Amino acid sequence: MSKLPIGTTARTGEICPESGIWKVVSTPSTTAPIAKGNKMPPYSGSAVTWKLIQYA
Repeated sequence: MSKLPIGTTARTGEICPESGIWKVVSTPSTTAPIAKGNKMPPYSGSAVTWKLIQYA
């Protein structure tokens, strides 16, 4: 099975499409390890877009 490319994005509430380190695409930003199949979390109480920056 091939991995989704680095740079793939997912929004808060969506199912994580690839395990790895994800970064919030806004300021302020943060990174978080998120496993495939988990729900993408909110950040600072808001829905955000996450971008895959590194494979797990």
